[in-house]
Amino acid sequence: MSDPHILNARANKSLGQHFLFDPDILNRTALSAGPVEGRTVIEVGPGPGGLTAALLRNGAKKVIAVEMDARFAENLRSWKEYKEGRLSVIEGDGLSLDYPKLVEGEDKPVKIIANLPYNVGTPMLINWIKSGSWRGEMGLMFQHEVAARVCAQPGEKHYGRLAVLSQAVANTHIAFTLPPGAFKPPPKVDSSVAVLMPLPEDKKYTHLSTLEQVTGAAFGQRRKMLRASLKSLAKTKNMDASEWLESCDIDPTRRAETLEQFEFRALTEAFRVK
Repeated sequence: MSDPHILNARANKSLGQHFLFDPDILNRTALSAGPVEGRTVIEVGPGPGGLTAALLRNGAKKVIAVEMDARFAENLRSWKEYKEGRLSVIEGDGLSLDYPKLVEGEDKPVKIIANLPYNVGTPMLINWIKSGSWRGEMGLMFQHEVAARVCAQPGEKHYGRLAVLSQAVANTHIAFTLPPGAFKPPPKVDSSVAVLMPLPEDKKYTHLSTLEQVTGAAFGQRRKMLRASLKSLAKTKNMDASEWLESCDIDPTRRAETLEQFEFRALTEAFRVK
């Protein structure tokens, strides 16, 4: 599929590029969030196209590849799948795209499978989490620490805002972890695929922007008790932080990393309706 010369193209460090070439790893990544056969899949940062090819080989109905690097976008447009309509290439910044508009007319929900550029992975995930029901299962390669933050549970080292937001809409787990040597060029840290499987609609929490605001304050001063870390946010609505917490049956002396998903939802609801 690829022009042989493109496989030797230098990675652009400013775009956070680290490429995978091992067929087994690419296949595992493609299927990390379940079968792709007959599905429309968004891939951000395809680079030389190894994962793109794996998605197509596994029967994806259509792959929408979002690539900022003109070298790789041009290469993908030379593929027969592009000419046949199974591959769409969007040359541009994946952070600034209007994804609901991008998938208009496509079968939904749309899967997102990607070896994400390291420098934009977290904000891109938050955008997708908040972007609506068009988005289905996700299998995303991150730096391991970011994947751990997506999947962490209360009381664990990496539990924080990203875990609470992710788990407001999805069940999460780490599919597998790779050492730096699996990539070209090798990054400085391990990488992991985080899988997000959407919750049933009646289990999802919909007020995500407010949840993001509450968790941002709660975890912004992790070592402080909640009555202190939420004090400034509470003042924006003329609330007393301790009274707000107690109204949700939460001890004001607890810390953010001890709160369960349902407790953050209760705090957010009380703040939202005030």
